[in-house]
Amino acid sequence: MNQRFLTIAVTVAMLSPLSAFAQTPRVAPTPDSAAAAKRWTPPHTPWGEPDLQGTYSNRTITPFERPANVAGREFFTAEEVAALEKRAQEQSGDEGRTKGTRGDVERAYNDFWWDRGTKVTTPRTSLVIDPPDGRVPEQTADAKKRAADEAKRPAFRGTGANGRGTDTWLDRSTFERCITRGMPGAMSPTAYNNNYRITQSPGYVAIQIEMLGGARVIPTDGRPHVNQAIRQWMGNSVARWEGDTLVVDTTNFTDKVLYRGAAENLHLVERFTRVGPGQIDYRVTITDPTTFTKPWTLAIPYVDTGEDMFEYACHEGNYGMEGILSGAREEERAAAEKGK
Repeated sequence: MNQRFLTIAVTVAMLSPLSAFAQTPRVAPTPDSAAAAKRWTPPHTPWGEPDLQGTYSNRTITPFERPANVAGREFFTAEEVAALEKRAQEQSGDEGRTKGTRGDVERAYNDFWWDRGTKVTTPRTSLVIDPPDGRVPEQTADAKKRAADEAKRPAFRGTGANGRGTDTWLDRSTFERCITRGMPGAMSPTAYNNNYRITQSPGYVAIQIEMLGGARVIPTDGRPHVNQAIRQWMGNSVARWEGDTLVVDTTNFTDKVLYRGAAENLHLVERFTRVGPGQIDYRVTITDPTTFTKPWTLAIPYVDTGEDMFEYACHEGNYGMEGILSGAREEERAAAEKGK
C-alpha cells in the first residue's frame, strides 16, 4: 500500500507504511553486557560464512553527535536514557493538527508516517564514536571555501549536487529526485523507512534499502575495485570476511552526490558484526582528506524486526518538483516585472 503526499519542504517522497508498525528495537549491549556479547557465537550459513541475514531497522533517538550537556561522557546514565525516551514519546503525535484546517493540509506527514523512533538503541551519547569527543571533525579549509562559494551563487543558478538550484530538475539533489541518498546516508537512520533486508549467497551479500529502494549487491570474494574512471551513485563496494565481521570497502563515488560536503574523494570502510540474536553492530569509517581534517566513525545498531519490506514508490515527476520549479519561474517573472 503506497500513497503520495506533498511536503512543504524540498523533499517529496512516496513512502510505505511498514516503518510505522515496526517493533520496538532492543537496546544495544551496555558496557556491562559487552563481555557477554563477545562470548556469543553467531550462526553460520551452510557454506560456512557468518549469517547476517534478516530484516533490520536502524531507527534510534540516540543523537548523531554528542550534545554539549554530556560533553566528555561516552555513555548516558540510565536516568538520562529514560528522560530521552519519555521526551520522544511526548513529542510524538500529529504536531497540533486540527482536521479540516489549512494547517493540516500544508504540514508535512502526520505522525502515522514518521519512524523517528522513541528508543535509545545504544547507551552511547552519540552515533559518532570517533573522534572520542563524539563530534564530526572540522572541515578542511578547501571544503569551507567550497561551501562559501556555493552560498554566494545567485538564487536561480544551477548548483549540481547541492540540489539548491531551480533552473532545471537537474539542479535538484539526487535525494529529492528519488535517485539515491548516497553513502553513507543510505545506511543511516532518517525520519522514516529505516528498514534493510540482508540476504547472502556464496560470494555475495545483498542489502536491500527501503528508503528510496534499490539494493547493494556486494561481492565477498576479495576482488579489487573497478577502474577509477567508473563512478557510481553509491560507489563501488567490495568485501571480505575478517573472522565474524563483514568488512566492506567502498570507493569510486561520483561528484553528483554529496555527503556533508564530500563527494568523489569519499572512501568508506563498513563493518557488519552479529553481536547477538537479531542484532548487528554496524560501523562505518568515513575518510575524505579534501573535506574532513581526519577520518571519523559512526556506530549504529541494526535490530532484526522479523517483518517484511514494502515498495518505496518515489519518482522524479512528483508534485514537489513541479511546485519548486514553477514557483521559481513565478518569482523570476515577478522580479522582471518589478525591474520594469
